[in-house]
Amino acid sequence: MAIELLYFAWVREAIGVAGERVDPPAEVATVADLVDWLAARGGGYATAFADRQRLRAAVDQAFVALDTPIAGAREVAIFPPVTGG
Repeated sequence: MAIELLYFAWVREAIGVAGERVDPPAEVATVADLVDWLAARGGGYATAFADRQRLRAAVDQAFVALDTPIAGAREVAIFPPVTGG
């Protein structure tokens, strides 16, 4: 199940890439599981995903909670909270 990941703002800066294609293991069932799996890579991933309260996500361009399943998702974006201005 390959997924296109997109990273924005300081998440992208911490990881060092704007996006990547990944094929997570079957036990990665939700956005939160995906975040945990990515954080386990260490380095910038661990830094970017250390505090889930500072993260928001979108699956296939729809804003979702971190407990949202990712089965069948083509794209997951991870970013900090969006503020108006």
